[in-house]
Amino acid sequence: MAKVKLKIKKGDNVIIITGDDKGKSGEVLAVFPKTRKIIVKDCNVVKKAIKPSEENNRGGFISKEMPIDISNVKKS
Repeated sequence: MAKVKLKIKKGDNVIIITGDDKGKSGEVLAVFPKTRKIIVKDCNVVKKAIKPSEENNRGGFISKEMPIDISNVKKS
């Protein structure tokens, strides 16, 4: 399988052009070329429930950035 080449790299600043966070900008934290998705800092944030564990005795909720399709952003 050929390696996928993307124009957006980790550390670039991007603007979100579609979706709930339209108009927001942020830094790219991670790029996933196989699925053509990226994670942008402070965009597409969801609350995730976590169970109590040895590291986190109480459990609760954490805020986490979720991946966005690369076609929904543009380089700024």
